[in-house]
Amino acid sequence: MKKYLFLLMILASAVALQAQDVKTLLKSVKEKYDKVYDYTATGKMKTNVLFIKAPVATVKIYYKKPDKMRIKNESGISFIPKGSVNINMNNVLGLNNFEALDGGTEKINGIDCRVVKIFPLSDEENIIRATLYIDEKSVLVMKSVISTKENGTYELLMTFKTYSSYGLPDKVNLTFNTRDYKLPKGITIDYDNGTEKDKKDEVKNKKGTVEIVYSDYVINKGVPDSVFE
Repeated sequence: MKKYLFLLMILASAVALQAQDVKTLLKSVKEKYDKVYDYTATGKMKTNVLFIKAPVATVKIYYKKPDKMRIKNESGISFIPKGSVNINMNNVLGLNNFEALDGGTEKINGIDCRVVKIFPLSDEENIIRATLYIDEKSVLVMKSVISTKENGTYELLMTFKTYSSYGLPDKVNLTFNTRDYKLPKGITIDYDNGTEKDKKDEVKNKKGTVEIVYSDYVINKGVPDSVFE
């Protein structure tokens, strides 16, 4: 009996050390992202949704700490799925009451990443759970999968280069379920064949993607609140 209790104590200690280790890693990642108070970025956005034919658009991305974000394209219409613009790393890294578990390692774009599973403990949070894939050498989140109460699950794959010291990506690929997508006002669906109902059923559980390639950032120079109204 004493032997089993001793083994359980060792196991509990190991789990506690793992939790402490991933929380230390998350703290280091947050310190990098905390360097950015606001930014304005320019980029090209490509939307790939089965029922929408959208051209590549020039976009302006605005961010202000802690969680204000807006994307405007040249036509004035955004094809970003509802809620996804509020999914940024600060929403996850800024959580105060959460449990973090070590999910081992996984390669993302050829890079060995630590998998950290995050579970908010407050019912008031919109995030249900999040999984971050962190490059421990560069202390960057290479991929995130975030599930929310109101807007479904979003997967972000990020590529870093020029602005990596700020934790800002050069390219983002956002994947989402089209059933969580709400068509912008004034846009009609272009169905190739079949009835509207048939097509809606067909795309209900399909994946949509949005790719943004950033050309430059203006960091910590101030962004007015009026931009987000």
